[in-house]
Amino acid sequence: MINPVLVEVERSGFVESRHRGAAVGFAADGAVAVRAGDPEVPIFPRSANKPMQAVAMLRCGLDLDGELLALAAGSHSGEDFHVEGVEKILASAGLVAGDLRCPEAWPLDPETQQEVARTSGGPSRLRMNCSGKHAAMLATCVTAGWPTASYLEADHPLQLAVRETVEELAGEPVAAAGVDGCGAPLFAVSITGVARAFRALVLAGPGTPERRVAEAMRTHPQWTSGTRREERQLMDAVPGLVVKCGAEGVDAFAFADGRAGAVKIDDGAMRARTPVTVAMLRTLGVDDGADEAVLDEMSIVEVRGGNGVVGAIRPAPEAFDQAV
Repeated sequence: MINPVLVEVERSGFVESRHRGAAVGFAADGAVAVRAGDPEVPIFPRSANKPMQAVAMLRCGLDLDGELLALAAGSHSGEDFHVEGVEKILASAGLVAGDLRCPEAWPLDPETQQEVARTSGGPSRLRMNCSGKHAAMLATCVTAGWPTASYLEADHPLQLAVRETVEELAGEPVAAAGVDGCGAPLFAVSITGVARAFRALVLAGPGTPERRVAEAMRTHPQWTSGTRREERQLMDAVPGLVVKCGAEGVDAFAFADGRAGAVKIDDGAMRARTPVTVAMLRTLGVDDGADEAVLDEMSIVEVRGGNGVVGAIRPAPEAFDQAV
């Protein structure tokens, strides 16, 4: 199946690029309310897997809540408060930055990156966007009495527990296994499975690992992403929303009442992700109290020419009219 065009890039009245993809959205009762393309094809959710990984860690005994749990379930921007949070997670388990096995990286936040460069700093494991997850994985291993040096191996007890949790929450078996950009094992499920997993997070009972992750993410969105990131803006604009992006054009979200969805842009273009997500949110129905002005702003991405705006990246007109 050839997936439909979900996003168009228009410049000076001319459509110069198109992004195809697949998406699915559930109504509060679990019925499919939005569908575009083939959402049953397995994908690597990339960092959209992190909330599921965090659930697995809590089930294995990790003792985190609040902003530090949000950090463990997120892809942070490498800002100073993120680094301090990672250090706190490590210190709670008697560990240090040298125990992390994620690669060194520059902060994702442009302002922080410039500040680090100005002060003669450079890439580091602590600044890497997945260091919160890695620190939490190490802390989980210490709590469970598992080896820490091999925590990224596919047959490590922690990673076996993660795989089992992903399959349970997604409601389907893992279709493939790989290695994520941060070095951790990565499990492929369908877009439908990803949406199903996010729905499971918000509908779980109070105090369960699933609900704890959901509550931490929506209460502390700046810790799951960053001060200036789109995910933080969306969660601030839509009360009760949980949203997590993944590399290669993946987004997943859920409202508190069980409405949920996920999208994968075929060519991996991250610029197409948020406009599609906003369109899906509105198709599923944004509740009173949402900041519509912010959603309007995020529904399109400006295309610039010279010193002015000459076009926009926006959802294709027919993408979700046909999918509902």
